[in-house]
Amino acid sequence: MEKAIELIWKEGFLKKDALIAPKINNLYTQKSIDIVEKFRKMYRINRIGIVLFAILIIPISYISKIPYMGISMAFLFLIISIIAHKFSKKLNTINNSASSYEYLTSFDKWTKEMRNTNTKLSRFLYPYIFIIMVLSFWFGEIGGDDPGTNFTKIFINKFPDTYLVFNFPLAFIVFFIGMIGVLTFFGERIGEFDLKLGYGRILKKLEILLADMEELRK
Repeated sequence: MEKAIELIWKEGFLKKDALIAPKINNLYTQKSIDIVEKFRKMYRINRIGIVLFAILIIPISYISKIPYMGISMAFLFLIISIIAHKFSKKLNTINNSASSYEYLTSFDKWTKEMRNTNTKLSRFLYPYIFIIMVLSFWFGEIGGDDPGTNFTKIFINKFPDTYLVFNFPLAFIVFFIGMIGVLTFFGERIGEFDLKLGYGRILKKLEILLADMEELRK
């Protein structure tokens, strides 16, 4: 039965006119909706996770006495959740009553727009996280020790000839700025890698299905 459906599914693409045939379109749509719905569920779960993290990080950071990091991270993930919500609304506007080919091409266009936005934001996302983590370590807990100042004193005592800028080791400044530069430069690649970890299999299926449709429409 499954092979018979596959045969009908392929034969439906042998003629361009078949794209408007309601019965064959139903077969196309079934396959297309399966991919889109799987992606939609994963995207919804990730959005919920982002929102929960943005909410929980603040009380957790207060308990840990590092509220500045919690507030900064919550702000970041709030922005990400807003952007993801906008893309989710766009995803819901895709017309699944159209032919499966039109449906998938619309979805493919949406995924490319989402991925492009994500990779561009990643250039700022990872440097931002790095800055937050460094500053959180540097200033430490509220009312506690000052790890940054203590670390600087230890470093200067160990390397008394180190060059200082406003009583601050130049090596620290170079490392800090250098890491920001590296994360900015590789941010898009890191963001794309992160997306592939989460959605790679589904996006690959989408790519293969669209390629098959294009081939069968020739």
